[in-house]
Amino acid sequence: MQKIKKLPIGLQDFKEIREADYLYIDKTGIIHNLITSSKYNFLSRPRRFGKSLLVSTLKYLFQGERELFKGLEIYDRYEFPKHPVIHIALGGSRSEERLLSDLSLSLDFIEKELEIKSNSRDCPARFRELIVKACEKYKEKVVILVDEYDKPILDNLDQIEVAVKNREILKEFYTEIKNNDAYIRFAFLTGVSKFSKAGIFSGLNNLKDLSLLPKYGNLLGITQGELEAYFGEYLRDNEVDIEKVREWYNGYNFLGDKVYNPFDLLLFIDNGFVFDNYWFSTGTPSFLIKLIEKEGFYLPQMTNLKIGKILLDSFDIENIRPEVVLFQAGYLTIEEERELEFGGFEYSLRLPNKEVRMSLNDFILDYYIKVRNLDSRKVNIHRALISGDLEGVKKELEALFASLPHQNYAHGRIGEYEGYYASVIYAYLQSLGYEIIGEDTSSIGRADLTMLMKDKIYIFEIKVDSKEKALKQIKERQYYRKYENQGKGIYLVGININSRQRNIEGFDWEKL
Repeated sequence: MQKIKKLPIGLQDFKEIREADYLYIDKTGIIHNLITSSKYNFLSRPRRFGKSLLVSTLKYLFQGERELFKGLEIYDRYEFPKHPVIHIALGGSRSEERLLSDLSLSLDFIEKELEIKSNSRDCPARFRELIVKACEKYKEKVVILVDEYDKPILDNLDQIEVAVKNREILKEFYTEIKNNDAYIRFAFLTGVSKFSKAGIFSGLNNLKDLSLLPKYGNLLGITQGELEAYFGEYLRDNEVDIEKVREWYNGYNFLGDKVYNPFDLLLFIDNGFVFDNYWFSTGTPSFLIKLIEKEGFYLPQMTNLKIGKILLDSFDIENIRPEVVLFQAGYLTIEEERELEFGGFEYSLRLPNKEVRMSLNDFILDYYIKVRNLDSRKVNIHRALISGDLEGVKKELEALFASLPHQNYAHGRIGEYEGYYASVIYAYLQSLGYEIIGEDTSSIGRADLTMLMKDKIYIFEIKVDSKEKALKQIKERQYYRKYENQGKGIYLVGININSRQRNIEGFDWEKL
């Protein structure tokens, strides 16, 4: 067990981290397997997952700086031959002209670093010339590293015309990697998204996608074992509840072990072990919320989504699917992988952890449903749910609906009325941090919402403008049967809503 070193908060340069003796979690065993087994590679991960540090590590490795790796797993397993490295890190260029300028400036810097002069003017030709001349000058094949390859596209999803133009520029630029295979030793591209074959990768179709390969599932992120090896003694010395840390920040799954976002853990420790939404607060998903609204996405679906691999790892600008963006951005993760009888795989998706459950739904309530003064209201309904005070739950839900602004109803937000009301209740309860199952399936139907607490289970059915009592449906279809032997109190809650009054007209419940 090792004592914790200085925390590398905000540091993405491998050399700086190693020379200044900052904490570095050794992933070089996996990196060794990567660089010795494949040539052209792509990896997508959500933001703040360590992609830039990984690219920096590869840069110094291929530049032959062996002493930086002393004490790491790869040190005695690799010869560290020197290669010319072309390292490109892209920003969120907000116009076609800015992207071309950014690419040109990146090539200027690399040409200066490698002491190569280009005779070409347009970016793809300069890139091609740089690859060839670097190989010829240094008598070694070139390594190409591209960090945030997709940022000029993702940062323009609010202006699709610019996103499409940037995609075409990058497609032409990246094609030069494939066109100059004879001069390249290794290529590695990272990003948040994986665009479809017809998109940005159509000119670079020889990339190996590592994103959902189990042997690279732990390449980024911190496993539970790594948490305990690198941080465990420090957490125990400060009497931190490791299980609570797991509940808050663990849960991302890329078909390896479940992992933590490193940014969360570093900020959690640096801020004196205060549980907070560190990762979520670094980027608000405004575009995603607008997309959910536009597509009529039913929020409870986020806990019971099933999707095929061809959709899970592809992204079309002209046909954006909310569930794909939510997964690639890190707001959903894989719950289970299932091989289909006719071939291929199906993936069940879920919200990864307590931080995302609470923060995303708080954001939805504040931004999308336009509810204000939520904190005091959440305290009240939380107390009511803990104590089994269903009259208190009814009172708080009635107050919630009464506070919704009129414009929320103007165009039937989130699709049909029933979906809207169920989504409001879902986001409200989910923001408390408990596990909520939307469209909870049973052998003869599915309940709208199931809320799992430490000693209680609440099963909700919601009906709008229906003469049938919602509670009657729960009892007739026995949605509760699957939970009967868990030793918890089970509450059946039927909610009937009048769309003209825009509020609850019937609230019936029963405890089993």
